[in-house]
Amino acid sequence: MSVTPIRLFGDPVLRMTAQPVTTFDKELRTLVQDLTETMQAAPGAGLAAPQLGVSLRVFTYFVDGELGHLVNPDLTLSEEVQDGPEGCLSLPGLTYNCVRAHGVVAKGFTMYGDPVTIEGSRLLARCIQHETDHLDGIIFIDRLDAEQRKAAMKAIREADWAGAGAPQVRISPHSTFGNAL
Repeated sequence: MSVTPIRLFGDPVLRMTAQPVTTFDKELRTLVQDLTETMQAAPGAGLAAPQLGVSLRVFTYFVDGELGHLVNPDLTLSEEVQDGPEGCLSLPGLTYNCVRAHGVVAKGFTMYGDPVTIEGSRLLARCIQHETDHLDGIIFIDRLDAEQRKAAMKAIREADWAGAGAPQVRISPHSTFGNAL
């Protein structure tokens, strides 16, 4: 278990649709631990597996003192919306107002394969939606209005980290090479 480099905007893995987890094994538990440690070291409110270069439907979160994770999330969103600041560990230092559902019911699994339901509003709802978007290859700036998105793209081009090479990819010793089958 370790703190792992976070993939930055522009890395192709961030635009891929992550694969569902089908094997709840030690490798998955190690991934959840790596996500948790990396998220807390950053620090961040959430981190999805694609941000570590792993194309699996897993994310961790730490909101209002609640630490957790979710595997293979399925969301039900409230009709009520919220508009507020949002940032991303894959776009360090950038924050923009983003419209999200005010509440969410997220169903999925723990790293052990046990069913779990997470209900949240405000920041927890925002975080769960943000991380689930990562699993679908969506980055929060995709949800901004045209003017804010243009400003975000300009800020990305001017950022110190823009154009940084992708970190070294770890090769999995697991027979599926880090991908669910």
